[in-house]
Amino acid sequence: MRCPRCGCEDSKVIDSRPSENDAIRRRRECVRCHYRYTTYERLEETPLMVAKKDGTKETFDRTKLRRGLIRATVKRNIPVEKLDVLIDDIVSELRDKGVSEVPSKEIGEMVLKRLLKLDKVAYVRFASVYRDFKDIDEFSEELRSLSQ
Repeated sequence: MRCPRCGCEDSKVIDSRPSENDAIRRRRECVRCHYRYTTYERLEETPLMVAKKDGTKETFDRTKLRRGLIRATVKRNIPVEKLDVLIDDIVSELRDKGVSEVPSKEIGEMVLKRLLKLDKVAYVRFASVYRDFKDIDEFSEELRSLSQ
């Protein structure tokens, strides 16, 4: 960190404390001119990219996933907070794998696995859009597999 006054690269930290937005606020003092200044440090994560079916790639958007989950759970008495925990769990699992790119199909399967435990009706709703059933027979087969 360079001193904003003299440009010296050597400073000492006088005070550190957590700040909003997962940042660390540090009060520093330049060892050359004794000028005091504040810095904020944040962890920079590489963006998680989603490889779509059509070959395009886009940045993972948790609000997009949240909207899909909210649509699947309409009138199911599932708090949005539970959906946020589900999304956090998925993001955590992907980050733990250390991947920077994930196929949309894998995210969809992760969602379905968690929805099956949470609410079977929400699972069927999400699966009907995600799996794009071609006819009533495919849909019926999915329902039969749930009831076993």
